[in-house]
Amino acid sequence: MTDLFDVLIVGGGPVGACAATLLVRGSSNTRSPLSVCLLEPKRPQLPTAGSPLDSRVVAISRASERILNSAGAWPRVTGPRVEAYERMRIWHESTSSENALVFDAAEVGEPNLGYIVENRLLQAALLDEFTAAGGHLLSADFQDLRVDADAVVVNTSTGTFSAKLVIGADGAKSAVREAVGLTASVVEFNETAIVATVATERSHQKTAWQRFMRDGTLAFLPLADGTSSIVWSADNNLATRLDALSAAEFESELNRASDLALGTTRLASERSTFPLKRIGAHRYVTQRCALIGDAAHVVHPLAGQGVNLGLLDAATLAQMILDARIEREDPGALRVLRSYERWRKSEVAFMSTAIDAFDRFLAHGSGPVSRLAQLGLGWVNRSQELKRMFISRALGVAGELPRPAR
Repeated sequence: MTDLFDVLIVGGGPVGACAATLLVRGSSNTRSPLSVCLLEPKRPQLPTAGSPLDSRVVAISRASERILNSAGAWPRVTGPRVEAYERMRIWHESTSSENALVFDAAEVGEPNLGYIVENRLLQAALLDEFTAAGGHLLSADFQDLRVDADAVVVNTSTGTFSAKLVIGADGAKSAVREAVGLTASVVEFNETAIVATVATERSHQKTAWQRFMRDGTLAFLPLADGTSSIVWSADNNLATRLDALSAAEFESELNRASDLALGTTRLASERSTFPLKRIGAHRYVTQRCALIGDAAHVVHPLAGQGVNLGLLDAATLAQMILDARIEREDPGALRVLRSYERWRKSEVAFMSTAIDAFDRFLAHGSGPVSRLAQLGLGWVNRSQELKRMFISRALGVAGELPRPAR
């Protein structure tokens, strides 16, 4: 005999942990609570007070904040390690930072445009809330699975389990996606992201700074201790050269690329790199299996929307499953899963196309279309209506939202 769960989620990163927590909390007061198992072999602990900030951070939108509140995890996240950013300044290398396109939360009556949060803090908070709510956290590695008519049999490093529904939240190289035969298109951007924490001569002013250049995009994300996290999405040839530089040489190149918008910079952490690619699963669901987050889609990081799109996946799928539970419907029913797929696939496609256009025409484009895009930054800056539209998208509150995000 194997343990039988209603839902088994493979991958306890922020997206998988959020889906699991929403399901447990959302069904806790019903006559038939969902039994949810979350497979995560490496559970992080909440950072200790005063410990250095981690260089891996995510930007959390207003919609994601609401989802995390619905999951009960946001109070565990907020505190001295989280930085709210109130403005965004975006400019092209053909102009100066003084002429940047500026999005200001005050212009739309919002307290901020979002938060910069350490990835491990977000993950740890969600996992703590999941276990506190009664979820079953399994420290094991996924090995393989078999889909039967009534359940999915999942083999792990610690044993075999069954579930009516398996959710793959195990990242871009999803083993679940491969195991159930769901295919994906992969497009190489021929870019590499360089991530590090830097100290800057001038204050970041609770502002996210982003400069588009012909050979990539450079972003400064404000951190709670006054430093900034940089994400430098550089063409591969440039990234290879930058990665080989000494710290002092890299800082010199960073000063050039940032146009000294925050003054001189100094590395405050090691540099890490990862190749950039777009991944889109052709289908998000199949018999008794659904994909969420990076297992379903990976977008360019220039807009900071990867985790936010994943949290919206988690909230949407949780809503579909909980609604089906009220109707006494099987959580793995294909009708339920296809409703989730139709909803999220179109929303992700829209965002992915928009992000790719920014990367193609502002960071790498040439010719009349690129020049038009560069001029477009100025047009948006002069139009309050266009600004509000872009801010709504950045906040994640545009379009059809699942209940936890409203």
